[in-house]
Amino acid sequence: MDKKLMNSNKTSETGVPTNPTEDNNKPTVIDSIQQLGQTGVPASTESNIFCMTIIGQIEGHLVLPPQNKTTKYEHLIPQLVAAEQNPRVEGLLIILNTVGGDVEAGLAIAEMISSLTKPTVTVVIGGGHSIGVPIAVASSYSFIAESATMTIHPIRMSGLVIGVPQTFEYMEKMQERVVRFVTSHSGITEDQFKALMFKTGELNRDIGTAVSGKDAVKYGLMNEVGGIGQALAKLNELIGETKNVSSGGITQ
Repeated sequence: MDKKLMNSNKTSETGVPTNPTEDNNKPTVIDSIQQLGQTGVPASTESNIFCMTIIGQIEGHLVLPPQNKTTKYEHLIPQLVAAEQNPRVEGLLIILNTVGGDVEAGLAIAEMISSLTKPTVTVVIGGGHSIGVPIAVASSYSFIAESATMTIHPIRMSGLVIGVPQTFEYMEKMQERVVRFVTSHSGITEDQFKALMFKTGELNRDIGTAVSGKDAVKYGLMNEVGGIGQALAKLNELIGETKNVSSGGITQ
């Protein structure tokens, strides 16, 4: 019999085939992409920084058509919990290029990011529109690329709408939740944010404003114009400050 064939059929003392190329307990890269939309998860990362991407449309309680590029919030929430619990993860880098999506799903992600005890930095690359704005400002420090934009507009509803005053009151309360979160986690004032939200003539067939990278910083919505390099440098700086504080040191 061929020696190669004999070696491939070797079994351990317990009777389990020993193939060095197979590990049933370790998920493959393809599995991670299919299940989570990215190649790495907090539990298996070798770096002290976990990178999370939020791209396409944020999918909430309703499943979007298969041709849509989506980020499912039920995938992000377990990753955030895992990153918070993993002692090897010392900081999170969140990269956004999203058109927005489900309001409550976006707010849930933003609330989780803001409640993490570890340093977080967000980078808006391309666009951080609609409900992507609260997510962008939820971190410890935020960057936006010079060519990126953020669209600020009122909440909209699709599908069957009951034409009663309670419907509009509910929409107004949801809108206040967004306004309150953004203004409490950034330097923009409530009056300025609402002025951008209800501005007419800026967007075609809609109310709102498209804010560019420099303008987002000027309004106090984002902290700084920059990209991945600046974001990683800032995150490492925040991680260093956290270590100094936890060890009893004094930072200046």
